[in-house]
Amino acid sequence: MLKIELLESFIAIAESGNLSKAAEKICRTQSALSLQIKKLEESVGQPLLHRDNKGVTLTASGKTLLNYAYKMMQLSSKALDDLKECQNRESIRLGVPTDYINRYLGSCLLEFIREFTCIELIIDTDVSGNLYKRLHNGEFDLIVATHWHPPAAGHGELLFERRFHWVAAKGGNAHKRETIPMALYPENCPIRAQVFANHQISMRPMSVLLSTPSPAAMCMAVENDLVIAPIAEFRINDKMQIIDPVEHNIPSLPVFNESLYLNPDTQTEATNQLIDLIKANVKELGEVPLN
Repeated sequence: MLKIELLESFIAIAESGNLSKAAEKICRTQSALSLQIKKLEESVGQPLLHRDNKGVTLTASGKTLLNYAYKMMQLSSKALDDLKECQNRESIRLGVPTDYINRYLGSCLLEFIREFTCIELIIDTDVSGNLYKRLHNGEFDLIVATHWHPPAAGHGELLFERRFHWVAAKGGNAHKRETIPMALYPENCPIRAQVFANHQISMRPMSVLLSTPSPAAMCMAVENDLVIAPIAEFRINDKMQIIDPVEHNIPSLPVFNESLYLNPDTQTEATNQLIDLIKANVKELGEVPLN
């Protein structure tokens, strides 16, 4: 292994052409410098210097090593500069709904990570209801979450409306069964909460056959005619059909608001930059921003 301090001494000798001048330049004694060069030559297994009464010159191996020595010193200096820049590295704890993490990673979050290299973005996913609780418990600086109410003034900012529809397999029979089989997001999901809150005794009975945070699993279950499910409008495909809740006597779905919610005690310039980037990417998230 080539030690940086040995390379530093070697460069000083190569540039000075004289041991005594090099020793003075790097504040070492000439004997200490000679010992360092001896260690360096033992490490590379090659003589690096020609010595005579006029001073020192580089051998062919010495010239080769000098090129590498300059590069290694530059890398060492850059590493130290980068570490100094990031010595007060800031962390932002962000919560995002599990079912939408791919959309956020694909638009604004990766952009933020690449641009702000001295800010550590820690991302955690959960259902929206759990994200609210964890934000209030101090686990997050910022969350994106879904709710049927917009955030209260001063506690967050509305990004866009996210519409959901009841869907079934195209040409399927799941929605015609006496007890309707459903797929829903897990407990503490606002969408699930609204399904049960709006279910009346006079409506058709429901049975939750699949509880999952995965929209892909939910869509697959619908496409295979196993269940019906409340699916975000942008995920509905040609293997599905939208069913009318009034016609099929099932709970209606409100329009849900996707919003940013903040921990007021931990806001910094960095979190403001992240918020601005998320807001700027609303269209890329596949939604139409509100006027």
